[in-house]
Amino acid sequence: QVQLVESGGGLVQAGGSLRLSCAASGRTFRTYAMGWFRQAPGKEREFVVAMHWSGSSLDYADSVKGRFTISRDNAKNTVYLQMNSLKAEDTAVYYCAASDRYYGIGPYYENWGQGTQVTVSS
Repeated sequence: QVQLVESGGGLVQAGGSLRLSCAASGRTFRTYAMGWFRQAPGKEREFVVAMHWSGSSLDYADSVKGRFTISRDNAKNTVYLQMNSLKAEDTAVYYCAASDRYYGIGPYYENWGQGTQVTVSS
């Protein structure tokens, strides 16, 4: 098990950028697949991006391709989500997720952070 803590959310104007961070506890962070999901008010949680533990595979939701980038620093036990060209529809609570047994776009990660709010004003 790992504990996840997101940070970096905030209020930004449309077209702007934010970088979210997800700090993980635990010595085996490098063996975890990592994902970002988001949930807008009144909507279900949706997949944003996932990275295989090896870094060899990445998946992005179509809605964020070309604008968002996931990366990880295993030495810092941290995964990042760089968000550029933000749109009002990106407004949501963003959640970091981790799993050492699942990789994919579904919500089947067993470890979740508490979420960080991203608000994009138009």
